[in-house]
Parts: sequence; structure tokens; C-alpha cells
Amino acid sequence: MRISGLEALAGGSGNNVSEAAVAPLTRRSFLKLTGIAGGGLALGMVGSASTARADEGGAPIAPSAPQAFVIIAPDNTVTIAVNRLEFGQGVHTALPMVLADELDVEWKNVRSVLAPAGDAYRDPGFGIQMTAASTAIRHSFTQYRELGARARAMLLTAAAKQWQVDPASCTAAQGVVTSGTHRATYGELANAAMNLPVPQAVTLKDPSQFRLIGQRMPRLDTSAKLRGDPVFGIDTRLKDMVVAVVAHPPRFGGKVKTFNAEKTRAIKGVVDVMQVPCDRGGSGVAVVANGYWAAKQGRDALQIEWEDAGSKVSTQALYEEYGKLATQPGLTARPFEGDMQAALAGAARIIDAEYRLPYLAHAPMEPLNCTMQAEISGNKATSVKVWVGSQFQTIDQAAIAHTLSLPVEKVTLNTMMAGGGFGRRAVPTSDYLVESAGVMRAWITKGHTAPLKVMWSREDDIKGGYYRPLHVHRARIGLDAKGQVVGWQHAIVGQSIIIGTPFEGALVKDGVDSTMTEGIVENEYALPLQVTAHHPKADVAVLWWRSVGNTHTGFVKETLIDEMATAAKQDPVAWRMARLDPTKHVRQRAALQLAVDKSGYGKRKLPKGHAWGVAVHESFGTVVAYVVDVSVVKGEARVHNVTAGVHCNRVVNPLTAEAQIQGGCIFGLAMTRPGFAIEMENGVVRNSNFPDYPPPRMPDVPHIDVFFVPSEDAPGGLGEPGVPPIAPAIANALFRLTGKRQRQTPFVLA
Repeated sequence: MRISGLEALAGGSGNNVSEAAVAPLTRRSFLKLTGIAGGGLALGMVGSASTARADEGGAPIAPSAPQAFVIIAPDNTVTIAVNRLEFGQGVHTALPMVLADELDVEWKNVRSVLAPAGDAYRDPGFGIQMTAASTAIRHSFTQYRELGARARAMLLTAAAKQWQVDPASCTAAQGVVTSGTHRATYGELANAAMNLPVPQAVTLKDPSQFRLIGQRMPRLDTSAKLRGDPVFGIDTRLKDMVVAVVAHPPRFGGKVKTFNAEKTRAIKGVVDVMQVPCDRGGSGVAVVANGYWAAKQGRDALQIEWEDAGSKVSTQALYEEYGKLATQPGLTARPFEGDMQAALAGAARIIDAEYRLPYLAHAPMEPLNCTMQAEISGNKATSVKVWVGSQFQTIDQAAIAHTLSLPVEKVTLNTMMAGGGFGRRAVPTSDYLVESAGVMRAWITKGHTAPLKVMWSREDDIKGGYYRPLHVHRARIGLDAKGQVVGWQHAIVGQSIIIGTPFEGALVKDGVDSTMTEGIVENEYALPLQVTAHHPKADVAVLWWRSVGNTHTGFVKETLIDEMATAAKQDPVAWRMARLDPTKHVRQRAALQLAVDKSGYGKRKLPKGHAWGVAVHESFGTVVAYVVDVSVVKGEARVHNVTAGVHCNRVVNPLTAEAQIQGGCIFGLAMTRPGFAIEMENGVVRNSNFPDYPPPRMPDVPHIDVFFVPSEDAPGGLGEPGVPPIAPAIANALFRLTGKRQRQTPFVLA
């Protein structure tokens, strides 16, 4: 489904750029990008029917000039452009696998590159170039199959013309086209094929013919990373490049009153000091030096007096405010047909629960960074090249262009690999990129011409980044004398991450941000459920966090479900199975049963002091069920084993798919660990780095087994679905060990 709100992002609410403002990438540019010289030949693709766009009247928009997705070199090397960001999820390998399978080429000859910002590389469902919502494979699986099939068809046609034979007599396999005694490699045919029109209608392989899809294929980027090659944005080095760091205001939206840079300018390597605009209407001071360390030392030496302005938010005050709101009537997210108050009033027992879930930072291993090199005339940039690990190429390219007062086609955005992101590199405001462009603008205005890299420290991001919103959930569940649910009233309170952004038209209905209620309003257990929502405002910038609303709704839902099963005196797996419809929820049942069977749940006796925990949750088109083995060690939860049953439909690369679930599991495990919460006091974030915002360390990580339910249906998402079920599964095990329900994250066992 096309989401118009995402298309509007290219218009950048607040960035004043048009949706059509996306720079094209020519075949020649892509040949240069991939480093192929001389006879390298690009097969330009305008995209599949699924990528066709329409204007406001519904008429098709003429496609732009063909842009390269595939390059076949004379030596038969096949280079495939990936229209996403690679930041650990394995798309740099999985999408080339899909295209190469349809192209029918030897895998040893395949290379891949990350495509720069360009119109042809837009997500075929969302209409912008992006990596988010676990859509890379879901949205581009058919697209890349069709691209491979088109390239193969062009090669077959070129061979038939060259040999003057019936095209039906030509076959392609393993990078070679044959017809009778005729034989030619793809590299030998590529020049002729490039001059042919791109076919719009192609026949795709029968899945039984797949040779690559479904196989455990090593990642194409592994060797470069093992060698330490400069593949990440932070690795970018340009001749005469300088590095800038920015002293941000201690409070969100704060501003510089005065600053003294005398000590800073005295530090060896410091080149200049400039006041610059910061995100959310604030201002800061940029220190530019010949390297990061000199710039950081210079920043540390700054004497800045800040205006007493900006956010005054405190975490505990928000919890109290939100707790009161949760008891009041809210916006309807899921209606209940009947009288909920009467149902609860007649209940034999009431479960009354309030959950508190904190702000969370993304904290990727590679801190935020952006490198720019400008062509300059006078004291203004006339064009700029950018190197950055962007999740939102279309949006970021347009935001940089607007900040530098350039036409968007004058901004070349090169997509670099990123060391994690989890949503932080997909910001509708393009905050750190707009800041970087603002530093570049100030740098040029002062007469400088050297290329510039703006770097954030991890402290900068944790103390001044965008966070998963703080939430309070309140549930009142009525049970009859047999423990059966007669009514479930549920309220969620938290800032909206969508209201006020270009996504609002598509993702907010009747005032309710659907990303906050996703994961619970679906009500797969068919219970008498009513959900309401409140969206209070707070002076804290909020953003999606890996698996978005499911991070909190999945935890609350699956712990409450366990509590309902206990009240009914039933096994939690049996209780779930009894309420998951065998027709409507085949995938949930299959994933849960697979996890149960592989773990030995109910059959294998655990060591003394250990307990089972179970949770199952669907998000982004994939169902993940966890069965965990947990104990309590020195007052903290110790997870020994995790067994995952996953139904994601067709698996493209089982090797990276398994890694995604394992990574999501560990990422979700972080939510339960002591200290993993962003704490604010009077507008200032107390946390600064991993010591006081601690992710799981290697000794904390359990053994994780991942099993997939076989399926030939179109792929689901895998980047995020592994996150939501792990915290509730652990919490449910802890209840069996301690008798205490976990109503917050991180967990408190005492």
C-alpha cells in the first residue's frame, strides 16, 4: 500500500522542499561510483510496474532517464546497486541475492554497492528512498526479482539478434547464454544488451528454480569489514578535510548567550570557532580543527554562558502526569461494542495494572557523522557532495539542499554503511544533517573552502538525541469466577512521534497516533478489549525506536496475557493456543508451537531455580515467539536460553535472517537491564554513555536458537520483529520465580 504521508516527507514539513526534488543518477555516474573503468556497462532500469508513480489526477508520471541497478563488466563481474542503507541487517547481500537469482548469474561474480540518493532507488511502496519499518526485503523482493528478470531478458534478446536465431531457442544459466552451438557470456553481450529497450513485462522464475534464495549465503560486506576497510560514514577521509564538533545546549532548545573561545583557539590544531544553529530552535558553538581530538579538546575548553531557556522536563513529573491522564477518558483507538463499565462492575475479580516505560536512546555503535565537500563561488556553495549513513536519503538530500539554499540536484548524497541506527538515522527533521549543513554554511561564510566532517560523540547523541517516548499504560481487566475475561479497559499515554510530521495524514486517525497503539489494538486473542490514547506534549524530541510502538505494547500485552492465564489456572501456552483462531492466526500458532517444540517446554525439566517464560508477538509482517529459560542471580534476571519460533514467510538468506532475530532479541533484552532508561531532571539528561546507559555485555547474552516456519509466501520484515517479545517472556518467567509482576522497564526484582 502506498502511504501518501511518507511521500510528503520529501516536502519536508519545515524544510520547504518539493516532493519531486530528487536528484537523478546517470549510468555514467553509477559506473564512476562503482569504480568500474573502461568497458564497464550499465543496464539502466526504470523500475518495475510496482514502482510506477501517478500525478494528482491519477495519470502515470513519465519515468526519469534509466538509472543503473545492474552493471555487467566485460570480465562478467555483476555489480548490483542496493537502494537501502546497510547498517547491519544484511540487505547489502540479500537484495543482490534476489536479483542475481533471477538474472541467473554465478554468485562468485556478484558485487554490491549502496546506491546514492536517486529517484530510481525509491522504496516502491513508500515512494521515497528509505530504510525503515522492516521493509527492505518486503517491499523490494518483487522489485529486484523483476530487475533481474529484465536484465536477463535483455541479454537473451541481444544474443538472439547477434546470432540471428529465434529468441525462444536461447537459454541463460550461470552467466552464460546458449543457443545450439552458440555460446556467449553476459560480459560479452552486455554492450549490445544495454542498447535495447527495457522490457516492461517479464516472466519470473518458478520458486522451485531458486538457486540462491533460501540458501545460507555469507555476507558480501564481511571481508571488507574484517580487513578494516573504510566502508562506514565515519571512515570518510578527504584531502585537506577538517573535523567539527558542536557544543550543544544542555537543555533541548537552549541558546548561546555568550561564549569565550580564547582558550580554545590556543589549542594546537584548532582552525576556527563559530556560533551555529542547532536543532529545535537552539544554538551552539562549533569548533573546527584538523582532527577529532583537537576539536574535542577545543570544545572542552570553551567558556559558554547559556540562556536560561529550553526544556524543563523531569522524568518523575511526567510519570505522575501521565498516570493521572491514564485514569481519564481519552481518544478511542479501539472501540468496545457494549458497556465496559457494566462488564467491569460485574466482574468477580479485577486486575488493575499501571505500567511505566521510560524514554530510550538508540545509542548506535557508530556515532552520528556527516562529511561534506562543497564547490564554492564567493562565500556560497554552488554544489555539495555528502557522505553519510542515511536511512532517509530522499529527505536528507532535500533538507541539506534547503539549508544550503541549493537546488536538490546540486546535492550528491553518497550512501555509506552505518554502524547501527535503530531509527536514529531516519529523522523527519534530518536534525544532525541540517546541523552539519549549518556548520558548513558558517564555515564557507567565514571564507574557508576545505571539506568538513561534523562528528557527534556518543555523549552528544545520548544527551541530546531523539528518544523513544516515555509511556504509561493502565489496564483494568475484569474476570468472572472461572477466570475468564469479561472486559479489558486499556489506556496508553505518551507523546506522539507522528503528529506534526508529514506522516500525520496517513498514520494518525481521529487524533490517535497508530504507531503508539500498534501491537495491542489488533487483539489477536479476541478478548473484549477497549483501547484509548492520550498524546500529551513535552519538550523532548521523540522518534521511532527499533520496532516502534511494539516495544512497549508487546511487553504490556504479553505480560497481561500471562496474568490472565494464571488467573484462569491454565498453562500460558495452552491459554494462548485456545484463543488464537486456527484460521485467522495460523502463523502465530505455528511460530509459538515451533518455539515450544524446539525448546522442550513442558517436557524437559529445568534446573532448580530456573523457570520458563513465553511470549508471542507479530510486527512488521512477522510473528516471533520466544520460550526462555530464566533464573535470578544476585538480584537480577539471568537469561540462560532463548528459543525463537519465527514465521516471516519466505526467508531470503537464513544466515542473516537468523542474525536479525538474535540481534533483535539482544536489543530487546537491553530494556530489562538495570539502568537502561533515559532519566531527565529539569530538562537535562542525566545519562551520558554506556556506563550509565548500559546495553547487555557479552556475559549477559543467552544462548539463542532460531527456527523458521517454512513458507513460500512473500517475505515479511526481520529487522525489528525480534525485539518486542523478549522482555515479556523474561518477565513472565520472573513471575514464576518471584511471584511478582514486572510493571516497568528496566526490571526491578527487589
